[in-house]
Amino acid sequence: MDHTESRDGTDEPTDDTRTTPEPEPAPAPESASTSGSASGPTPTPASASAPEPESVSEPESVSEPEHVPESAKKRRRPWVRRVRRAVLVLALVLIVPLVAVETALRVNYMGDPADGTYTRDRDAMWLGHAWVDGRKKDADVTALAGRLKDTGVRDLYVHTGPLEHDGTLPRSVYPRARWFIDAVHRELPGVRVQAFLGDVLANGGPEGLELSDAATRAEVVRSAGQVLDTGYEGVHLDLEPLHSGDGHYLDLLDDLRKLTKGRDAQLSVAAHQIDPLPHLHSVAGLVADHPKWWSQEFFGQVARRVDQIAVMSYDTARLFESTYGGYVAQQTSLALEVTPPTTHLLMGLPFYYESNPSHWGHAETVGAAVRGARLGLSRTDPDRELFGLAPYIDFAATETNWREFKDGWVR
Repeated sequence: MDHTESRDGTDEPTDDTRTTPEPEPAPAPESASTSGSASGPTPTPASASAPEPESVSEPESVSEPEHVPESAKKRRRPWVRRVRRAVLVLALVLIVPLVAVETALRVNYMGDPADGTYTRDRDAMWLGHAWVDGRKKDADVTALAGRLKDTGVRDLYVHTGPLEHDGTLPRSVYPRARWFIDAVHRELPGVRVQAFLGDVLANGGPEGLELSDAATRAEVVRSAGQVLDTGYEGVHLDLEPLHSGDGHYLDLLDDLRKLTKGRDAQLSVAAHQIDPLPHLHSVAGLVADHPKWWSQEFFGQVARRVDQIAVMSYDTARLFESTYGGYVAQQTSLALEVTPPTTHLLMGLPFYYESNPSHWGHAETVGAAVRGARLGLSRTDPDRELFGLAPYIDFAATETNWREFKDGWVR
């Protein structure tokens, strides 16, 4: 019951212990007192002109509810209604779109991939830094070759950085790079080794590489030439978090492309995911300094400037395996729509297990990612030749990851 109902007099509490004294009898007229009438004095009705008794105080233990004017109640009730309405609207704004998106992704995961949507023998894999800093030996390369045998992996992105924030790359961080390149060529003929160079960008925090600085970009290009001199067959660039529409990044890619084309080498990049809803990167940018997504237009601008573009299609915060698979299917379709057929498109696979708000291990499985990529390929461009998958990363891979990759994609 609303508390205001007890303030308007309709629900006032009662107390049976409270009584009002009877009024004193009015004095009889003198004539009556002298008449000696046996009947005594005639009582005067309470409604007569007899004096009213003095006010009777209520017991202190009982307090009268304060009367609230009707106008005050009217002011309070609209305020309560407005709060309730605001809460309801907020719930609808947050919950309804979320449910709609999750439902759409679940539906996107339904159906069967088209026949023939398996490996084109154009897959890639990200490798850790241990391969070039001296921790790995010949036996490790032999074991890696055994893993990759009879798969479609033809490019290895081996971590060779990180770059310094000024764009330079100390040679001391990759002393065994030449050994690793030669060992791969010996154990895995036809597989290319690319230098995976990365750094944190300054727009993601107080420190980092500043793309707007022309001198820094020039140093990145020099570092790329330095690793090509070492024997790498390509440069794989991963700069994060990279804002959608960053023109300085496009300028850097143009300069790098001139270098790699002149050296008959590959230029590849790790790409952010594409807006799953139109302009989502702009909305996310209002609440975060490093929004997760690129616009589809910007993704296409990047794809036209490189030989290979690999989507980091993991860490999606999806809660269910079906919705994660549907998300990968959507990302695959969005990427295929704007990637020219002359650019090699790869979809990243999560070869690791962890559970946190951005990556739920029970949902982001390799099996779901493979099936999602096949569904997106089937619906958008099933005959695309320059298409593959890219597991991330070798040192965290599990037997389940390898099995799901081979069973779902290699065949």
